[in-house]
Amino acid sequence: MTSSPQLILLDSPAWIDYELLDSGNGLKLERFGEYIIIRPEVQALWCCSLPQSHWDQAHAVFKPTSEESGGHWQFNKKMVEQWQMSYGGLKFWAQTTPGRHLGVFPEEAAHWEWFSSLIQGEGRSPKVLDLFGYTGLATLSAAAVGAMVTHVDASRKAVSWARKNQVLSDLVQKPIRWIVDDAYKYVQREGRRGSKYDGIILDPPKFGRGPKGEVWELYKALPRLLAACRAVLSDNPLFVVLTVYAVKLSALHIHTALAEMMDGYHGKLDCGELVIREKSAGRLLSQAVYARWERS
Repeated sequence: MTSSPQLILLDSPAWIDYELLDSGNGLKLERFGEYIIIRPEVQALWCCSLPQSHWDQAHAVFKPTSEESGGHWQFNKKMVEQWQMSYGGLKFWAQTTPGRHLGVFPEEAAHWEWFSSLIQGEGRSPKVLDLFGYTGLATLSAAAVGAMVTHVDASRKAVSWARKNQVLSDLVQKPIRWIVDDAYKYVQREGRRGSKYDGIILDPPKFGRGPKGEVWELYKALPRLLAACRAVLSDNPLFVVLTVYAVKLSALHIHTALAEMMDGYHGKLDCGELVIREKSAGRLLSQAVYARWERS
């Protein structure tokens, strides 16, 4: 399973409410619903394709500081505080946040489609654990097609946002457990309780803090988290997906880490990058690296 994996580029062409309009000169020009947004993108090492007049139409621009995730929004046109977006049958709220994000990572829709198909093919209701679940779009995607989902995030604000998305998507009757906790500590407790899951969604940040100040540093913490996740896998798991952002890390490395976690289970493993295709020039912009396993 660890020998010479082929890197796969996954994009999400089915979006209607999101577009990468253009990129270049360390920036990206995006449309989230009715609003045009400019955000930093260090990997956009090329020149912009669209003329400046298109960029001048932006409603908001994120201005970074010297700190890695610090900065502020500059609003050039009037915007509501939050607005509705959708993907397929999923509905959710978007809004600007202090950390440059807007409540959705559009490139992850490729994963939503993938595990939703696996869940639908089960003929039963698999138990799924979504760690670092943020605003709940992966959780809601899994629940919508029949999974029983446990959603864990250290941010009470993010979990509250996710629950509002659940209401907006008309999924309040779906079996979802919302947990505000440190992901590693929660999985450890689940292991001691003998809890088992058929699917695990992992979307860890590079750095973060738990609700009680627990420090998360990906390079140090990921190996022990994967070991803890292994302990809560069912005897015949359906899938595991790991997505990593903003690190100097190859998909090959997380492929190796996930292969070690899934050793002994019968399945197939792939890895690569989550990308978005520009509307302007068709260039691919990489947003994250991933590895994912599914039962044979």
